[in-house]
Amino acid sequence: MQYTRLGASGLTVSRLVLGCMSYGAPDLGGHGWSLPLDEARPFFRQAVESGITTFDTANVYSLGSSERITGELLGEFARREDVVIATKLAMPMGQGPNDRGLSRGAVMTQIDASLRRLGTDYVDLYQIHRFDPQTPVEETMEALHDVVKSGKARYIGASSMWAWQFASMQHTAALNGWTRFVSMQDQYNLFMREEEREMHPYCAATGVGVLTWSPLARGRLAREYGADSSRLRLDETGARLYRQNEGSDRRIAEAVGAIASARGVSRTTVALAWHLAKPAVTAPIVGATKPGHLDDALAALDLDLGPDEIELLESPYVPRRPEGFA
Repeated sequence: MQYTRLGASGLTVSRLVLGCMSYGAPDLGGHGWSLPLDEARPFFRQAVESGITTFDTANVYSLGSSERITGELLGEFARREDVVIATKLAMPMGQGPNDRGLSRGAVMTQIDASLRRLGTDYVDLYQIHRFDPQTPVEETMEALHDVVKSGKARYIGASSMWAWQFASMQHTAALNGWTRFVSMQDQYNLFMREEEREMHPYCAATGVGVLTWSPLARGRLAREYGADSSRLRLDETGARLYRQNEGSDRRIAEAVGAIASARGVSRTTVALAWHLAKPAVTAPIVGATKPGHLDDALAALDLDLGPDEIELLESPYVPRRPEGFA
């Protein structure tokens, strides 16, 4: 395993993050492919034994059951001080005024609820899941600052939004002497590279780490283009993504397959190796629900793609409309 600092912060993370959206009660929330506790256990064991130290979940994943499973299994396989637990808030958790969004009430309510489910006194990284246009930025940033100062979170991060929104939140925190975000979690993969235009340069220039979601485009880069999977059938959010550029996406997927065949590795390994070669990227968040998923991801750490291979992967790309947050 390889390790690095999260941006300019002092937080050390593994270069692969286990995405815990894959684990939870499949009948809760919108993640019908998720694995319950006993089925999730082998993946947490393998992750810890392979040196993965960083685990990403959210309150909304399987309506809190992902956090419960994450906390319980990390308690089985690791010491609390040896792992980095990241969770998120903002998405709806109920019908009450503090069950969604980024108001002060929501921030204070949801951090306590997440800590109870995770079975811990603090999270290492507390992330806002999306921008909340209904709440003043000042209110959100001061509340997050107070969460950090209370010891309930050690660092804060953000997730998919426009670069100007992220810059506004960072500027507000700086003006008032409040805690700033150390990370941005955004959608980034060979099919969706729009964050290279503004967000990633901004993060690189300001010392913000980048943790990327959907590095395999909801599994589309891990198999022959157009192949079906239970994840694609059950993931309502994922089904709405990657519909714009089928021609270029197919050519990219074919390039991934060609390199994988030539190198004798999986498509997953190739797609993640490209990811890890990007200077702005701290670590991709990878899901694992079948034997071999983590093995393929771990193999990417040892695969160095040459310039010609990177050109083959990148040249078919056609700009697309950002999705998943706008």
